Amino acid sequence: MAEKQVVLPVTGMTCANCAAAIERSLGKVEGIKEARVNLASEKAVLVYDPALISDQALVDSIRRAGYDVATARVELPITG
Repeated sequence: MAEKQVVLPVTGMTCANCAAAIERSLGKVEGIKEARVNLASEKAVLVYDPALISDQALVDSIRRAGYDVATARVELPITG
């Protein structure tokens, strides 16, 4: 299957060392081909194989490294 790319908003980083620690941690996860974490934009760009790892597992991997991924819940009323 083809590789996918996702951009995740990462919270809890305070320095460049934090970004490097997340990159190292994600680099050890099976299925993640490339991980780039940017402190200034507070984003992680991940290239991964969706046959080996799910989107939720990507989020869980960042959380296991000691950081968080910003998420939101939206409720939309549908009428008519």
